[in-house]
Amino acid sequence: MTDATDVTGDLAGIRDAVSVRLPAASAYLSVLRTATAGLAARLDFTIDEMEDLRIAVDEACAMLLRHAVPGTDLIAEFELTGQEMSIRVEVTTVGIAEPKRDDFAWMVLTALADDVDAVSSPDHMAIVLRKRRGAARPA
Repeated sequence: MTDATDVTGDLAGIRDAVSVRLPAASAYLSVLRTATAGLAARLDFTIDEMEDLRIAVDEACAMLLRHAVPGTDLIAEFELTGQEMSIRVEVTTVGIAEPKRDDFAWMVLTALADDVDAVSSPDHMAIVLRKRRGAARPA
């Protein structure tokens, strides 16, 4: 879905939203990494920024897949707005509150993305990543 609100074609006025649904199994994560890099390229992210996002998405999915109900799907929603990409990855779970925010994987996520958050309900868990083009990493 593309909504061009700026008739000049300036990326600042374009909002793209892409959803990808895959089986909740690590064998399919290469598809998601490729989609992530392709969408980041659309926003003219640098090679390093694209690689950061690919690794962050892979790490977020690995965290979620540990808790996914077998036979369900992993859903990834990408939103591209101006110079920012927001990625929400979600799985169906049973009785898991949210990802651990004090483990190494969470530290990797916070180092690679500008913003990281976890959202959960009794039967779903999601991680939301945001990355802005050209944003300086925290020291």
